[in-house]
Amino acid sequence: MNALVPLPVLLPLCVTGLKLAIGPRLQRFQRFISLAVLGAVLVLSVLLMIAADRHGPLSVHLGDFAPPIGITLVADRLAGLMLTVSSAVTLLVHVYSLGQGMADRDDQTPVGVFHPAYLILVAGVSCTFLAGDLVNLYVGFEIMLVASFVLLTIGGTATRIRAGSTYVIISLFSSVLFLVAIAMTYAFAGTVNFAQLAGRLREAPDGARTLLEAMLLTVFAIKAAVFPLAAWLPDSYPTAPAPVTAVFAGLLTKVGVYSMLRTQTLLFPGHRLGDLLMLAALASMVVGILGAVAQTDLKRVLSFTLISHIGYMVFGIALAGRGSISGAIVYVAHHITVQTTLFLVAGLVERRDGTTELTRLGGLAKSAPLVAVLFFVPAMNLAGIPPLSGFIGKVGLMRAGIDNGGGWAWALVAGSAATSLLTLYVMAKVWNLAFWRDAPPGAEGEGVVLESAGDEPGDDGDDEDDEEAPAARSGSGRPVPAGAVVSAGLLGQSITTTKRLPWPMLLATGAAVALGLLYTVLGGPLTTFTEAAAAELLARTPYIEAVLGR
Repeated sequence: MNALVPLPVLLPLCVTGLKLAIGPRLQRFQRFISLAVLGAVLVLSVLLMIAADRHGPLSVHLGDFAPPIGITLVADRLAGLMLTVSSAVTLLVHVYSLGQGMADRDDQTPVGVFHPAYLILVAGVSCTFLAGDLVNLYVGFEIMLVASFVLLTIGGTATRIRAGSTYVIISLFSSVLFLVAIAMTYAFAGTVNFAQLAGRLREAPDGARTLLEAMLLTVFAIKAAVFPLAAWLPDSYPTAPAPVTAVFAGLLTKVGVYSMLRTQTLLFPGHRLGDLLMLAALASMVVGILGAVAQTDLKRVLSFTLISHIGYMVFGIALAGRGSISGAIVYVAHHITVQTTLFLVAGLVERRDGTTELTRLGGLAKSAPLVAVLFFVPAMNLAGIPPLSGFIGKVGLMRAGIDNGGGWAWALVAGSAATSLLTLYVMAKVWNLAFWRDAPPGAEGEGVVLESAGDEPGDDGDDEDDEEAPAARSGSGRPVPAGAVVSAGLLGQSITTTKRLPWPMLLATGAAVALGLLYTVLGGPLTTFTEAAAAELLARTPYIEAVLGR
């Protein structure tokens, strides 16, 4: 079973190479192999999660080189669960993207852009979850960074280039800081392998250990968008195409949370910066949800709720108890799925009405009842309405805070309750403006031009959309009939507003909603699993023995 551990990383990379070799030919076959490899990664992830639960952590030393020389990949309960959830989400988002027509649509590009970049992103996420040392954790981050910039700027519009540039600058800063932290760790301990560091960092001077912990937390907090290091997120994510925004919001920030969870439990048990983490968690909750209250665009609302709910996960990590770690793991799995689903629904709304500006929307509960249901269920899940999985995670975290009994813990319990109520208010506001009220005068049956599609003389874009293209060139802000090309899409081309949404988009979104509900149905087994994962993380011995063979 150990031989399966590298496959979630290797399969997407190998298929990416195959797709590059094929070039722009055989587009249906390329779509098929993309879906096939993502499905295979999901199956492998489930197998690894089950094996880790039954037999303990699985590890493999690539090339049979022992630490600290070789590359070590480890799949324990936490990594297995994160791989399974992320694989399911990336598969659903890819189905959604096919429905939106986001792949291989630019005649001037010699090879499809979206599919290879997306598979590389999946490989980077898998590498991060399986990394057994700091260097390969860094490599996973950089793989994701390269793919992320391509996906964020896909289309080449000025808005996306600007947002992508901001994202890359912030990411490069965190990467440099990460490299410095890795160098200092090696100088102190003579290794970067997690299992070896778990023992050697205990012998490091207290000041040096605290400095390393602070540097790594800063790096991971930037990745996770923890306040006050989250200013880049609301301007970066909403500009990207809906599938890209969905997978970024669901996964990339959770990679930072996972890294914090892994290093704080394995390398810095009994950490000295717990109070600082609690303060950051509380600030993220409060500032994020207040920012969401002030927004009038659906994507920006969801971006700020993303920042806010990262605070719940940091809350669990900061308390560092078995109950809090278990609650944090439940909440990570829940939030990956629910946040992704909500951004997919935002894409459906934009596809149908040409905008996500709430002041321009209305009447969707009557005109698009299926879209309304697909929004309502994950929105209530995010708000933590019982008995949904969001409620399960929040109750676990708040119970851990009450059991802790400290001043900061009680402040976080109160902040968690207030944030949950404000999240419900925000979701009710979105429901009222976009779905429940009547459509604003003149808006029904029309879309709104959001941004230039970057058309140049002689560039016809996608053949399927050409018949409807003239209405899109009437200028930004002008209402156009439903079905006309209205906003920039993949590779500078336009997407269309349609009253009848493509079935793969609806199918993928519905499956994501069902996955979120599955956490509720399996709430008992899920919490049992996460409690075992938390105990394993805090014990540290199973992980160390699996890697070092002791």
